[in-house]
Amino acid sequence: MVRGERAPSGLPRARRRGIGVVPVLFAILAVFVVLGGFEQCSGPWSFGTQAVQTVPAPPPPPSPPPLDPVAVRGIADPVLANIDVSIEPLGLRGAGTGIVLTPDGQILTSHHVVKGASSIAVTDIGTGETFDAEVLGYDATRDIALLQLDGAAQLPVARVGDSAGVRVGNEVMAIGNAGGDGGEPTGALGVVTDLDRSIIARNEADYSRKSLDGLIEIEADVSAGQSGGSLVDWSGSVVGVVTAASGELTRELAQPTNGYAVPIADAMGVVDQIRSGRTSDTVHVGRTAELGALISNVPGGAKVDVALYGSAAYRAGIPDGAVITAANGRPVGSTEDLRAVITRAQPGEMLDLGWIDSGGALRRTVLELDEGPPN
Repeated sequence: MVRGERAPSGLPRARRRGIGVVPVLFAILAVFVVLGGFEQCSGPWSFGTQAVQTVPAPPPPPSPPPLDPVAVRGIADPVLANIDVSIEPLGLRGAGTGIVLTPDGQILTSHHVVKGASSIAVTDIGTGETFDAEVLGYDATRDIALLQLDGAAQLPVARVGDSAGVRVGNEVMAIGNAGGDGGEPTGALGVVTDLDRSIIARNEADYSRKSLDGLIEIEADVSAGQSGGSLVDWSGSVVGVVTAASGELTRELAQPTNGYAVPIADAMGVVDQIRSGRTSDTVHVGRTAELGALISNVPGGAKVDVALYGSAAYRAGIPDGAVITAANGRPVGSTEDLRAVITRAQPGEMLDLGWIDSGGALRRTVLELDEGPPN
């Protein structure tokens, strides 16, 4: 699923800001920690003769009770779902986990679980029923997606907890479809080791890299297929969505395995925006528009490395090597700028591109976007 490495211990440590992934679809081979440095005060404090009034520090919050794995599993397992995807025309298959949010089948999962999926089947753990699913929307930058099951009703739903109350040292459990084999979920008991964590994750399917911020880090044996699953507290309430983990290298070095989860408050913020129908530069709602080109960053724009045969870009005559500099009136200085414009679009909408050809001439093309798989 999700694999990674912590940064070398020689780097300075500070408060840090911040998949499982399926065996075929998504795996993180490396996770690099973004670290800052503490600034130390030198020299003793000096005081005048005036008395200094001290204010006592507030008492620490009470520690939660011990986590009972059997009791927690009894609450959390029935409100999970196993997700199976197919990716055509490559003939690939993948699997992950989802969290049931509503009785009529809204499912919260990781974006990377359904990235590129041409079809999605979801099996509800609580009822054993299998449904076709469509993607209602997603935020690739937060690795969150919302699905809707076709024909679902009266499904048991998850308890949505309060991720703001999570503290370092709390016992938690990551639960999901380990190995992507379906059946009953697998739980990994662990302890919160850090908050607000930043990582860089690599997608083994397409080798793309993604920066994820604000994550909950846990020391637990999180494994492939648990992506999109629940990070739950002692009460069985969902406090995070499992998104990544360190990988085989840490096991080979006999180091503890770390898992990472998107705080549930952040995930539900994306869900609420999708439900409201409000698109943004990062949150896409509805069907996915597709340009049909492989692009890369170059100074001053986004270079078309390959316009895929038969795609919108290909039909419009945009040649390989063209550098896109504007899209729908917005300047394009990077691939991220171009993706932000397309994220706001729907299939069938027109995209107005400004681009520079191999001779340095500025050109303009208006094309109709195709429909493609999620992101």
